[in-house]
Amino acid sequence: MKKVKITAVRRTEYPDLMARYENPIEHACETCLGQTWISVGGRKPEGLCSAAWTSMRPFVRALARGEGNFYDGWMKDPFSAMISCNDGFRPVSFYLETLDQ
Repeated sequence: MKKVKITAVRRTEYPDLMARYENPIEHACETCLGQTWISVGGRKPEGLCSAAWTSMRPFVRALARGEGNFYDGWMKDPFSAMISCNDGFRPVSFYLETLDQ
């Protein structure tokens, strides 16, 4: 199995949606831009948000198995993916890349 590097590349917030629909919460997301994790054997890296992992897990596991070329050429690097977490108020985009092809 291959290692997959996970990098937080963008954070977005939708204050209008938060004000309209969300109950106030503390520490909703503690992911920092540029933060990285390494998945070994397709497993969730320590410290990675569980909700984000749920969104990216199928892609990380596929990359770890040597698979790629998702959606018939979606990414310039066929052994990578751009996945966002499932937080509709403050999504974080993660770049997934295979380290040892």
